Amino acid sequence: MSIEIRKAGMHEIVDADAALEIVAGGFLFTEGPIWHPVAQHLTFSDIPGNTLYRLGADGKVAPFRKPSHMGNGNTYDAEGRMLTCQHATSSVTRTEADGSLTTLATHYDGKELNSPNDIVVRRDGLIYFTDPTYGRMEYFGVERPLQMGAQGVYCVTPDGKAITRLADDFAQPNGLCFSLDHKQLYVNDTERKHIRRFDIAQDGAATGGDVWVEVTEGEGEGHPDGMKIDSKGNVYCTGPGGVHVITPEGETLGVIRMAEFTANFAWGGADLTDLYFTSSTALYRIKVKTPGLPLF
Repeated sequence: MSIEIRKAGMHEIVDADAALEIVAGGFLFTEGPIWHPVAQHLTFSDIPGNTLYRLGADGKVAPFRKPSHMGNGNTYDAEGRMLTCQHATSSVTRTEADGSLTTLATHYDGKELNSPNDIVVRRDGLIYFTDPTYGRMEYFGVERPLQMGAQGVYCVTPDGKAITRLADDFAQPNGLCFSLDHKQLYVNDTERKHIRRFDIAQDGAATGGDVWVEVTEGEGEGHPDGMKIDSKGNVYCTGPGGVHVITPEGETLGVIRMAEFTANFAWGGADLTDLYFTSSTALYRIKVKTPGLPLF
């Protein structure tokens, strides 16, 4: 790992000599890391391994849910309940306080969703998720025919009773995150290698959606996938070589370069300055200077 400095502001994000630590290894393809700010644990997915793992406060990693129905993206709502995108079942589920699962979304307009991928929750509880086709492919999901005919971005109410398609003109929508004020939604397109930005109205509707940033510069493997925002409004997105750090104005400060293909990441630790990376076969961690945001 190394830190690629493109603009001076990258020095405020992470030290140039920050050390990368391997927390755990031996996985197949890791994704969907989320930090619980109260219990101080990190949950993440191994999609082909069909398992959700948890890094506990004791530093040990153990299976949390198996089978996970090939879970991918995860997040928490305001009550601390975990929401998961399941590839194998083409569904969005919520883990209740008693451990039971509630299914929130499986279909739109009478057709089965492709395979929900990544997910975020607005402050008022509205749930937004992307729906590419990766979970209907071998290894990352269950190979089966598509029903939907579009790869879209959706909004579903907390009770799961109403689902709205916000956009259907993506090649493969993937990572998404809100701006600090939750008035804009960033969504990346893995295949087209860019990030789009939508304006989100009070009722949850989306307008706009123009390309905000191209994520193409840099050496090494990687493409837009996992995406999150830090406490200063910088957008982090995986891309060529590792994780790209982009200012609210759309300027790339630099890249946290990874030696292994990295699909996603999340801040953790008591002060949210431990940045965890789900990098294919391993979970990594570095110390950063700009903290992330708590999920609830």
